[in-house]
Amino acid sequence: MPGAIGRPKRRLPGVCREDSDDELGTDDFPWEWIYENENEDHKHENEQEPDVAAGEDGASNKKRKRATLLEFPPKIIGARMGDFRCYLGDTVLLKAEGSNEAWVGIICEFLDDEEGEKAANFMWFSSEKEIRNSEKKRKDFIEHELYITTSFDINSLTTVNGKAQVMSHDAFLKTYPTGKVPRKSKQFGKVFVCRRGCNTRTCTYTDEFVWEDIYRGKEDIEGLKELLRKGTRATRKKQSPKDASPERDYTLDHDRDADDDAAPRTPKKLKTRDAVTPTSKRKTPGGKGAGAVTPSSHRKIMIKKHLEFTPLATRILSPFHIQASPYQLARTQLHVASVPTSLPCRESEFSLVYSHLEAAITDGSGTCIYISGTPGTGKTATVREVVSHLDNAVRADELDDFIFVEINGMKITDPHQSYSLLWEALKGQRVSPSQALDLLEREFNHPSPRRVPCVVLMDELDQLVTKNQGVMYNFFNWPGLRHSRLIVLAVANTMDLPERTLSNKISSRLGLTRITFPGYNHEQLMRIVQSRLEGVPGDIVDADAVQFAARKVAAVSGDARRALDICRRAVELAETDARSIAENNPPTPSKKRPGKLQTIDEHTSPQKKKGGGPSGRVTIETVRRAINEATSNPLQLYLRSLPFASRLLLTALLTRTQRTGLAESTFGDVLEEMQRTLKMATGGESRPLALLDRKAIGASTVAGVDGAMTTVAARSKHDSRLMRPAGLGIAAIDLTGAGVINLEGQKAERPSKIRLAVGDEEVRLAFRDDPEIKALGVVL
Repeated sequence: MPGAIGRPKRRLPGVCREDSDDELGTDDFPWEWIYENENEDHKHENEQEPDVAAGEDGASNKKRKRATLLEFPPKIIGARMGDFRCYLGDTVLLKAEGSNEAWVGIICEFLDDEEGEKAANFMWFSSEKEIRNSEKKRKDFIEHELYITTSFDINSLTTVNGKAQVMSHDAFLKTYPTGKVPRKSKQFGKVFVCRRGCNTRTCTYTDEFVWEDIYRGKEDIEGLKELLRKGTRATRKKQSPKDASPERDYTLDHDRDADDDAAPRTPKKLKTRDAVTPTSKRKTPGGKGAGAVTPSSHRKIMIKKHLEFTPLATRILSPFHIQASPYQLARTQLHVASVPTSLPCRESEFSLVYSHLEAAITDGSGTCIYISGTPGTGKTATVREVVSHLDNAVRADELDDFIFVEINGMKITDPHQSYSLLWEALKGQRVSPSQALDLLEREFNHPSPRRVPCVVLMDELDQLVTKNQGVMYNFFNWPGLRHSRLIVLAVANTMDLPERTLSNKISSRLGLTRITFPGYNHEQLMRIVQSRLEGVPGDIVDADAVQFAARKVAAVSGDARRALDICRRAVELAETDARSIAENNPPTPSKKRPGKLQTIDEHTSPQKKKGGGPSGRVTIETVRRAINEATSNPLQLYLRSLPFASRLLLTALLTRTQRTGLAESTFGDVLEEMQRTLKMATGGESRPLALLDRKAIGASTVAGVDGAMTTVAARSKHDSRLMRPAGLGIAAIDLTGAGVINLEGQKAERPSKIRLAVGDEEVRLAFRDDPEIKALGVVL
């Protein structure tokens, strides 16, 4: 999706908790490690004599002890904060920021980085709400039931919210015969039932077990992992980029044994540069029922309601409207908005983007990928195709789930709205940009168990640059945070945008991964156009015409969209020619069957017409006409659509200006220039002006004849003065109203001053290939 497309977006639910920090208290003490044999060490320190400890022998003993600790660090078996203690193998609650929910996990390992951040690796329990596959999800879950999962995550100890108790169903009923924990009990909200293990992604379960038989403490952690590995089906092995080609069909291989799947890998060490500042353990202001509060201002977040639209009447078009003729089918498939089945000529770029995204999603890490290339080189289309194939891999249980959101700089009025779009994609809530920024900062700076990776496509990157570069900096800073799991794909048209527009602190973050999309050459453009025309009956497009269009576009930009637009316009022109041929060839009796009329059907394949005229096929000449229209500005298109009388007047005015060198003339001088042009066109012979378009000029016949075209030579026998076509005065007034010419007093009289209000070059380019102007012998 600029919203998310492909996968539904939702918030991972936790275990509801109405109290917090009841075991840890309200005082904010620092966390400390509990080491193995810690009591013996303290005992030896207390037995030392004061004078010995103060002497040289005591100092040397302390140095030796420090050296020994550095070489053989003691084993960490637990952590404490004030009077609260937790140890390896304990089941604890972890608070979810900004809500009354908590997560439940088993402490598998304690970690400590160089900056003193205390953290642990947790093995998570999941509730039935977190299993999103409604078809495979078990329906026999009970209240307070959790599933032990294969998910691991490293979180700061500042998120620990107390201890939890997990037991079997029989033990729960024995302890609480009513099936519920009393609300006044200290264990309310801390006791859970576990009967099965589950892989939440593949939605596979282990056989039912008794929790007390399979887990009694830290010694059973490895056995629990092995039970889950054998009892559930994990993700299939990562596909190679070669297998992830655009043409690959993603299907499940049910014959593969689940034992061949890789076991979940547990992270061992934290990165020091991404340390998170410990948060306070005091209760949130507002107490129970308070809304979400930002860490900076403590103001209540106002969540907007989703917009409700009144559904409009929808007209459903039948395939006949799109495939009624070869021309309509070709125009539909050549449209730039048409989604092809595959992207030709971008296989290497597809594999490169796919491998980077797949690795980031699998590893659960954040990254920035900068994709550059000229317009129309398939950057956005390739990314969307990659995301579509990754989504198929998720559905086939080959890849971890992820969220995709597209933010287009051309579709938002303010770059700061990108914050709101990202937050809505993550949580489904509509908030203001400032509130969304506060929420995103808190979301990415605090750990959250089983956070789903988010892939953000930032298209039209140059439109998201602000004065202080805040938007760009945040989007490229968040992926570097340890808990964000944010993957940013920045798409721009220039390779050096970070160096030219952004500051060093932003461009340095963009330098992680760069992918360049080169422009298409003429062979690739031909392949793209021909792939779109596959399946179009009638052979209405010449191969030489496609090659001509591809070479023209490749010589300028290599823009595939421009090549498709030109070919599509050429098909429209060919369809117009086919209709004109059908109109000029009325039905005639068929020679094969008497009484049957034979017509030219525009829906059948057109045949080449002799004589070089319109044939109803897309030829090189048709493509040339389409290119002239594509390269012309709106003014030239307007001038070409004028009636013949207006075009003749402009031609005479331009010829007069070129011959005299004066920009301003009188209306009478322009009429004389026009008469000179008509005389030169006839050459004084009795040749009718049949070259002029009768439909276009309408009343532009030689004056004195009722509806008939009289030759200039025949008229000159009776009158030595050449007569001008009628209606030029009206044409002059219309051109003045359109802003093409300036006419004095807006009256078409001979003394009136007249001059062009547009550039001479615009008129010259508009009439340069006009067949009717060429017939007059005028060279512009």
